[in-house]
Amino acid sequence: MAKIKVKKVKSAINRTLRQKRILESLGLHKMNQVVEHDDTPSILGMINKVQHLVSVEETK
Repeated sequence: MAKIKVKKVKSAINRTLRQKRILESLGLHKMNQVVEHDDTPSILGMINKVQHLVSVEETK
């Protein structure tokens, strides 16, 4: 299964509680933190909801 790297590039200050919880569920707590996840529809849906706060890099 393909992997993707997700990096938090913007702060969650003044964001909705829903967006903050999505970032936490992705494992992103600090700025510039990078986490690796499987490329699944549920993860891609969460990333889509906070795409303005994160950057995504696809790995093999």
